[in-house]
Amino acid sequence: MMQNTLWLTAWELMNTARAMAELYDEHRQDSRYVHSTSKGHEAIQLALGLHLQPQDFASLYYRDESVLLGMGFEPYELMLQLLAKADDPFSGGRTYYAHPSVRRMGMPTIPHQSSATGMQAIPAVGMAHAIAYFESQNLPIPGRSESSPPLVVCSLGDGSVTEGEVAEALQMAVLKRLPIVFLVQDNEWGISASAQEMRAMDAYHYADGFKGLKRMRVKGNDFMASCKAIEDAFGYCRSRKGPVLLHAAVPLLGHHTSGVRKEWYRTEKDLSDHERMDPLPRLRKQMLKAGYWEEELDQLAETGCRKAASDFERARQSPDPEPHSVYLHEFVPGGPAHEQGVREPEGREKVVMVDAALHAVEEILKCDPAALLYGQDVGKTLGGVFREAATLADKFGDERVFNTPIQEAYLIGSTAGMSAVGAKPIVEIQFADYIWSGINQLVVELSKSCYLSRGQFPVQSLIRVPCGAYGGGGPYHSGCVESSVLNIRGIKVVYPSNAADMKGLMKAAFLDPNPVVFFEHKGLYWSKVPGTEAAKTPEPSEDYVVPLGKARVALEASQESVRLGDSCLVVTYGMGVHWALNAARTKDGNPPQGATRDDLIGRVEILDLRTLYPLDETMVMERSRVHGKVLVLTEEPLLNSFAESLAFRIQRECFEFLDGPVEAMGAVNLPAVPLNIVLEAEMLPSTDKVAHRLRFLLAR
Repeated sequence: MMQNTLWLTAWELMNTARAMAELYDEHRQDSRYVHSTSKGHEAIQLALGLHLQPQDFASLYYRDESVLLGMGFEPYELMLQLLAKADDPFSGGRTYYAHPSVRRMGMPTIPHQSSATGMQAIPAVGMAHAIAYFESQNLPIPGRSESSPPLVVCSLGDGSVTEGEVAEALQMAVLKRLPIVFLVQDNEWGISASAQEMRAMDAYHYADGFKGLKRMRVKGNDFMASCKAIEDAFGYCRSRKGPVLLHAAVPLLGHHTSGVRKEWYRTEKDLSDHERMDPLPRLRKQMLKAGYWEEELDQLAETGCRKAASDFERARQSPDPEPHSVYLHEFVPGGPAHEQGVREPEGREKVVMVDAALHAVEEILKCDPAALLYGQDVGKTLGGVFREAATLADKFGDERVFNTPIQEAYLIGSTAGMSAVGAKPIVEIQFADYIWSGINQLVVELSKSCYLSRGQFPVQSLIRVPCGAYGGGGPYHSGCVESSVLNIRGIKVVYPSNAADMKGLMKAAFLDPNPVVFFEHKGLYWSKVPGTEAAKTPEPSEDYVVPLGKARVALEASQESVRLGDSCLVVTYGMGVHWALNAARTKDGNPPQGATRDDLIGRVEILDLRTLYPLDETMVMERSRVHGKVLVLTEEPLLNSFAESLAFRIQRECFEFLDGPVEAMGAVNLPAVPLNIVLEAEMLPSTDKVAHRLRFLLAR
């Protein structure tokens, strides 16, 4: 954009943004949803918005309305989101003002934006990581035909830089020399906490600890200086010299948000000091000095104000969303709908589950160049602590299969950015017990992206999570955490019990365009735990897939037992399948008083859920009605678990067909699995414990 046009555009838009902020304050009853404005930040934000190019990607924060105006959005579009209207182009009335989600021809791509401060930094680095990956493979970025190399901008408030996840993002950006610009807007406030209260240094000084991160400062209230700084930062980044952090000092001229108003926490002196930094009169003075006429500037300012007023009135008249629309867009459709390929090819030897997983990932990487695998210790040197990635880095290169720092948040959150660019990440959390530091990204970014963007940004993400006890693993390497993950809406959860399902479900999970958490029981990986031989199966064909959400009968009860009403159903998954299989084959034992038989052979049907969400409720309820006696079995502590919830649902839906209450069985309600194997055995279910419970169930 020519300098003359740039200045005039910026002047009109700055006046438009200022008028918007004042309108919102005047009409607080209409703009009742909590929002922030860019008042005081307009100069640096407009410089950014006017310099972004269509091939770029941006991850903004909740005060960045002027960036959006600079990119070309109409005030009307932003106001539709402010008022949570049906025609809000970003979310359809689902999320806050200045939280864009957009794929639009001729504009940078902006994935789903959360409100959690600093959380956008990891997905933003994930986008830059994906760009670097495609460039390393000489692959085109899907949907992009760049005239110049793309870059990513991550916009942050200075208060958010104290977040640990921002440190993870900066670490990966410099480690991989990624094409990203971090713009930090520093107004010296974090809600009501002053800079002196919440930080020992500003972002510029903090960034000095990240070797390879170019640091820049700018007076963010000066539009001319801001443009020069943005041009320099973008030039450095587009030439692939590495990441940049640009620290912009700006005033806060309004409230933190409409819900936390300036009069509640700011002094007259503080407000006066910030008002002296107002970018609007500063730009006017510069333009007059450069030879622009007062009448011209006044006319453009009036045009911007009229535009804001007319668009606001138009947005107020726009309809609210239809109530039924609330149910839409939890997931986008896609992925295999039917079982495909050959489950048991003739002549194939049995394989262990860990090898089935390894071969599945290898076949995925071989067939899809957009796929990549990363995590802790999965790279060339070790190939995974369970050897589940052995040889893959040798075969596909260090750009596709690589180690990361110990950063569970980055592993999970980066997949949102990867997916937005078109990469298809497979990542591994080394042990389920260490997933907790990544849960923030799973909840805030991945689970909400599809829903809050109205399906524009589903996150294609396969997150592998080894879990479960395997004999002496101890309290930080034996946990099962599926109930916690199942409480996160917008995530699919898979949990295979044998090698064939491991391979078929792994393929289906990768092909699903939504985020999938894939639990892999360590005790079943090698079938070394006694009683897990059945986890080994012939390896399916390369094209074998098992659709998500379909349960499988792992063992049928005899028709005679069903006819006599002498059968029961075990609903389970993972290790529970093997406890139940071994119990159901029991010939001996000490049946409870009143039992008519002392063996379980032929009397037990086992339903392997395979996918916990979406759940095959149709099959669960159908088989529960057939048998009338049901045990839901899990390895997790039982209290408040998925298993208890499912037992309640079965009882509610099948009440008239049941012979008695639905039973649920799991581990003892303790905080962790003890290290000592005697204590571990006492805590967890086992074949004998399951057999004992089944005899009681059948004796009722």
